[in-house]
Amino acid sequence: MMTIHPLSPDDAPALAAMRQAASAHKGEKLGPEARPMFDAMFAATPAAADVQVEAATAGGIAGFWLRPVSARSGAHILYLHGGGYVLGSAGALTNFAGQIASRVGADTFVPDYRLAPEHPFPAAIDDAVAAYRGLVADGAERIVVVGDSAGGGLTLSLLSALAADKTNGTVQPVGAAVMSPWTDLALTGDSLETRAEADPIFTGGVLQGFADMYLQGQDAKNPKASPLYARLNGLPPIRIDVGDDELLLADSVRLADRARAAGVEVTLSVWQGMPHVFQSSLGHFLAAERSVDAIVDFLRQRLVGTSPSNSTASEA
Repeated sequence: MMTIHPLSPDDAPALAAMRQAASAHKGEKLGPEARPMFDAMFAATPAAADVQVEAATAGGIAGFWLRPVSARSGAHILYLHGGGYVLGSAGALTNFAGQIASRVGADTFVPDYRLAPEHPFPAAIDDAVAAYRGLVADGAERIVVVGDSAGGGLTLSLLSALAADKTNGTVQPVGAAVMSPWTDLALTGDSLETRAEADPIFTGGVLQGFADMYLQGQDAKNPKASPLYARLNGLPPIRIDVGDDELLLADSVRLADRARAAGVEVTLSVWQGMPHVFQSSLGHFLAAERSVDAIVDFLRQRLVGTSPSNSTASEA
């Protein structure tokens, strides 16, 4: 199922202001030196008042537990942050991931998986698998995986790796939600051209730079790096939210098509006018609130089979 969400007139002024501010920096190459800036951007998301943040490890991977006061027993989220495999950190994502943890009512672990170029592929997917298995070893039985951008691609690669390991009795995720996932590091999607002007943040050169730092000469179509090329049979239900103005729009559309063809239950929501991972702009875009509400509703249904009575997600 795919739903197209029209741009709300209420979002138009904030969107225009964001585009104007971003225009001066579009196309700038981003490497490790941009990590403080990137972290500060995500740390600006309002924190959820009822979430306790605890430094911890899972499967030997350092990170943070985000524990809502109202967390439901047995419900867990593994959140994989974005940043092109080069930027981002668990600490910077505690506010945004904490908003999801609070609204779902589930303890959430955000791992600090290793970043490129210091730690190239397959370091990130190896750490994601280790963190997931660490949650299972600690007794988690119902787990959903959530990720944004590169973390969304990492989420989907993790699902594929776990599904291939079913014969060993691995506890499988009960669902996954991804925002603007990067599913094709080979950069073959047609939206790289059709959304080249519309995307306020990225250019193909920026994405290629991230891919080069992460892959360092390895095959961009390796399924563990680009889940678009992975075997998708046996994956749990997936929700995908993406902006219509993104260079990576085709990464979501093609992944959804391939997953459906493999028998996976997929919900794809395309938000007109919205940029990459717009959900992190809670408090600025009405679309961000609506998308997060829908994601939360999906996750709660997968974890506990109930929906919040005040959610607007039923229409998403």
